[in-house]
Amino acid sequence: MIKIKYTIACLLICILSCVSCDLERFPLDQFSEESFWISEDNAMLALTGIYKANILFGKPEMAPTDWWSYGGLIYLEFPTDNAYDRRGNASNFFKMTSGDLLPNNGFINNYWSNSYAKITRCNRFMEGVTKLTDEAARKRLMAEARFIRATQYFYLSQFFHDVPLVTKVLTKDEANTVEKTPQAQIIEFIVREFTESAADLPRFKDLRDDETGRASKQAALAFLGRTYLAAKKFPEAAAAYKQIIDLGDNIIDPDYASIFLPGNENSKENIFSMQYMQDKAGNGLLQHALPVKDGGWCLVNVSASLFEAYQFKDGTTFSYESPLYNPDNLGENRDPRLDYTIYYNGSTFKGTVYDCHPDSNSPDKVAGGQTTQTGFMMRKYLDENYSGDLNVYGGNVPIIRYSEVLLSYLEAKLEAGEPITPALLDETINLVRGRTSVNMPRITETNPDLLRPILRNERRVELAMEGIRYWDLLRWGIADKMLNGYILGAPFPGSKRTNPTPDGEVDKYGRWYVNKRAFRKDQDYKWPIPQGEQDINPNLRN
Repeated sequence: MIKIKYTIACLLICILSCVSCDLERFPLDQFSEESFWISEDNAMLALTGIYKANILFGKPEMAPTDWWSYGGLIYLEFPTDNAYDRRGNASNFFKMTSGDLLPNNGFINNYWSNSYAKITRCNRFMEGVTKLTDEAARKRLMAEARFIRATQYFYLSQFFHDVPLVTKVLTKDEANTVEKTPQAQIIEFIVREFTESAADLPRFKDLRDDETGRASKQAALAFLGRTYLAAKKFPEAAAAYKQIIDLGDNIIDPDYASIFLPGNENSKENIFSMQYMQDKAGNGLLQHALPVKDGGWCLVNVSASLFEAYQFKDGTTFSYESPLYNPDNLGENRDPRLDYTIYYNGSTFKGTVYDCHPDSNSPDKVAGGQTTQTGFMMRKYLDENYSGDLNVYGGNVPIIRYSEVLLSYLEAKLEAGEPITPALLDETINLVRGRTSVNMPRITETNPDLLRPILRNERRVELAMEGIRYWDLLRWGIADKMLNGYILGAPFPGSKRTNPTPDGEVDKYGRWYVNKRAFRKDQDYKWPIPQGEQDINPNLRN
């Protein structure tokens, strides 16, 4: 997304104050329809409004405002086996996989309504920008709008499946009677949109400094690759990802932790990111995510399942029985990405020791109220040197990283049945694992059946807390296996205070019982269309 300067934000309020779901008109007391669109500056302001959409700045996001906001993307980890929303049973994210997903879920309504608001803005923009006389500018702006619109249909098709395909501005009557388009046709549409917009978008390396965050050719190709992966068109997915690799504009950054922090958030690894700006267009992630000791609300909790997914430093699978496991220092002998992503009891965080032990008197004591519920907290994205207002933090949210491209390319080649060679492994998964700050042992397995779980686990730990896991579990068809049963937290072996399961069992490793998931195989692979939409338009009934 474009960095929204304060002055631009103010102009948007004035110029695009009526950019709502129906986009019936621009404020004609300021601009006529014809005069507005002949100005490239005006068109850029309108495009900025599309990128920004309904994303909140300067206060906590209590419900998802966009697929790309921190509350919309990072918090999609909450329905997965990676994370847990401190709000527990009351959380609409938790209800997505707890057996309680219903059409009245407020968060799926937000994703739906915000997507269609953005789609409508794109449709309105594309009609207006045809009047722009500068052909080069018109071509690029049109490609950006097509890209943004296609991303919204990507998400809608992945989670809701059959949805209305709207490519023009509708009247109110038309909007209230639209019919659902089959998912397969939506996929065909967005494949064409991503392919054609990629042809007209600039390469990542050609984006000027003042264009950071705008869509590039690589961003469109990456979403094209995602689309093909989900559709199980693996040769096509591999071809899309190979284009990005061959362009050579992006890198695996040697410093894993830094690419999620303001100092290096525009690394060449981050192909496309939601851009926030401290104090002017900041986010409230710190308010939500920090522990009590640092003034936060402890909303973002990490599960034992994710903690256990990180290998030992020698490349062996984690086990509580291993001599490499140290219950007094959970990050010892582990994949360095564990400590880059998570902190836990005894960790130093923001200059002081984090104490969440159940026997302590710490304000962060596990399950002590508005504190951690799992004993694991998220470190990723959080600048520990930041001391400003917790609601105007400037950290970006990566949407597409080059490491995802490489891992997805390997997955596409594997699932397409192509030979897996040591050279291919070195160009993909081993390049990701071998970054200087991680330096995990090379993967040498070439048997597809044995490589598949290795690759899936690598995606999990590399992309942890980035809003990818839920989609992965759904498209792999294993959500019903992974999202059922007890949710456990950190181990506190020997603690006097325990939290047994509903069956009365205390975990033999001292892991804290948190809650239970109950993903329903027969219905939770697809989100229901919001009840309010069904009530207005019977054509949308499930």
